Amino acid sequence: MPITSTDMRIALFSGNYNYVADGSSKVLNTLVRFMESQGVTIRVFSPTSDTPAFRSVGTLISVPSMPVPGRGEYRIGFGLSGELKDRIRAFNPHLFHLSAPDLLGHSALGFSEKLGVPAVASFHTRFDTYFRYYGAGWVENFSRRKMARFYARCRHVYVPSPSVSRQLVEDGILDESLRVWSHGIERDRFHPDHRDMGWRRAHGINDDEVAVTFVGRLVKEKGLTEYADLIHALEARNLPVKALVVGEGPKRAAMQKRLFKGIFTGHLSGEDLSKAYACGDIFINPSLTETFGNVTLEAMASGLPTICSIATGSMDLVNDGVTGYLVDNDDMDTWVDLSEKLVRDTELRYAMGTAARKASASASYDWSVIMHSLLDQYKEVIGTASQPSRKAG
Repeated sequence: MPITSTDMRIALFSGNYNYVADGSSKVLNTLVRFMESQGVTIRVFSPTSDTPAFRSVGTLISVPSMPVPGRGEYRIGFGLSGELKDRIRAFNPHLFHLSAPDLLGHSALGFSEKLGVPAVASFHTRFDTYFRYYGAGWVENFSRRKMARFYARCRHVYVPSPSVSRQLVEDGILDESLRVWSHGIERDRFHPDHRDMGWRRAHGINDDEVAVTFVGRLVKEKGLTEYADLIHALEARNLPVKALVVGEGPKRAAMQKRLFKGIFTGHLSGEDLSKAYACGDIFINPSLTETFGNVTLEAMASGLPTICSIATGSMDLVNDGVTGYLVDNDDMDTWVDLSEKLVRDTELRYAMGTAARKASASASYDWSVIMHSLLDQYKEVIGTASQPSRKAG
């Protein structure tokens, strides 16, 4: 008899579930909220902090961990202890869901194989590309080989966009059996109606200024250098722009020094985040490491034209020339020219922002559709649990 949602028990393993607010942690909390609404029993195993960034959803079980060297805001979860393994055995899950090929993910994958419980994985971050931003690009190929062996042992691998799917196959990290698990948008929460001129003025944005917005973690791999260079170039052309930077991270002080005229809000959530998006005029995402680009979709739903790097994730979200522009990161002149075009042309900004808002209404970004599809995938894996898993070659 096929398993029902109310009978299902899932063990979810995450390197960061709530101690830092980023795209993957928000998606995983959305997953747990949905699964619990369907009667699924789920336990989350993750490193924790005494000062979490937000209140998490569901039952969170702390995994021993240590700060990541050089990036102390993140933590490395250790392998599963005997006590944690006993708790997992007592929980008796039907499925392991792994969110990263880190130490915790590898330990959980090995334990799932020992128990004979199928494992699936979701792909959230191009960890292999991060090394190039920290002077260790030579590690990239080694990392890809390790990732490929890890994912080959999983029943399903869920990736967030078709473009990242193609890139991962090309890079030899995944094979053609992967599945696309898109991300959704709360269109009431992110809406042009949240625009508030009082909020803008209170934050130092004049009515005649065009707010050029960046939202995300303030870390090297998010394209901070390109964003700062763009703002300086627009200012050099005497354009009425104001940098609006929403987010927190280790590079905040350096960015504030470079963009001393800009507005830095720090991390925002809830109504404040909704207003920050809608109070912008142009959204910039110069990151080359995105697998989806939640912030870009949130900006689109908020009615902003977007200018993004030609990169995975962004290529699936932005309709070049209609909802915004896609630009090569090495072509700063084009970045500046297109940004100036939008700064000067209010009607074009409105037309592109309206088109972006409309595009965000696609069923591809409907959380209910997306999560019901994932639940069906879970049931499929559990129903075929007696079949051998794929193995790395």
